[in-house]
Amino acid sequence: MDPTDLLHARARVLHDLEASRVATADVVSLLEDALSERQWWVEQWPEGKPYVAGLVAQDVQDALLERVGRWPLCTGCPDDDTHALYIQPELGGPDPTWVCERSGTTVAPLGRLDPPPG
Repeated sequence: MDPTDLLHARARVLHDLEASRVATADVVSLLEDALSERQWWVEQWPEGKPYVAGLVAQDVQDALLERVGRWPLCTGCPDDDTHALYIQPELGGPDPTWVCERSGTTVAPLGRLDPPPG
């Protein structure tokens, strides 16, 4: 497998972690773990390369849910009820986007989240 696919996935997820202000050393370690696991996965199924970035984002999302809670949070809805974004399509690709779990609105492509206001 071409390592640039995983590096590209890493860069996209890391951007969104940084934009969400949660990119601590522990969280980046979770990202590295997800990349390591997905490297094996894509070596076994090379046709899965278009899905790897979205799947890595979902892996990090799952790991964060267990440790610190939902990520990334929706900042676009007017209510104060905290809710998350999720990757669409569910299989992570080929063009993964963050979608609001409440409204179904597309918020941003993976790797292009904006920092929260304020």
